[in-house]
Amino acid sequence: GVELTEYYFPKPITPEYLSRLKRKAAVCGQDITGTPIGNNFALPPGPERDRQLAAMRNWIDISADLGSPAIRTFAGSAPKGVADAEARGWVVECLEKVCEQAARRGVFIALENHGGVVATADGLLEIVRAVRSEWVAVNLDTGNFHGPDPYGQIEKAAPYAVTCQLKVEITADGKRQEVDIARVVEVLRKANYRGYLTLEYEAAEDPLTAVPRWLERMRKAIG
Repeated sequence: GVELTEYYFPKPITPEYLSRLKRKAAVCGQDITGTPIGNNFALPPGPERDRQLAAMRNWIDISADLGSPAIRTFAGSAPKGVADAEARGWVVECLEKVCEQAARRGVFIALENHGGVVATADGLLEIVRAVRSEWVAVNLDTGNFHGPDPYGQIEKAAPYAVTCQLKVEITADGKRQEVDIARVVEVLRKANYRGYLTLEYEAAEDPLTAVPRWLERMRKAIG
């Protein structure tokens, strides 16, 4: 499978381009496993929030047209002077405004643990549990939980995951270290996770050298 990120699509995105892309993936034997976008939902009502919501609605339709099962979304960071709890409430409001369309098109909205108001599993799950829709879930990024016990944070969020991005490094108490793939896979199995495990490579080594090696390690761990 392949995860196709919004940032790299040529703009404007046309129906003809999406059809060619979908055909290319099929010919190459690749499922489109997800469609990550960049956004900010930690916003009060107003024009900027409306723009973010419009972009999300557009990408729900694009994801459905491509056959992507899930669209990765961000929560964002609380604006200056705003408590995280209030900003999480805004994220809930935004997700509830788009989840009906997601349900209609059959696309999960997968909220990623990407710092800001979802830097911890508790903050992430506070939002996901508050949204009244079975189409809102988690995009679990294994490299984005920091602190003394990142694996414990991963374990807490894993039961809510519909997509999972594996980073090759993890940060514990401010120290970056190589991820324990077998441990991550065991956590996902325990949570009965059935989706793809996507390699999101961001380390320093040349990806043309490192990525094939990491994919092989992932396949062995899963197998």
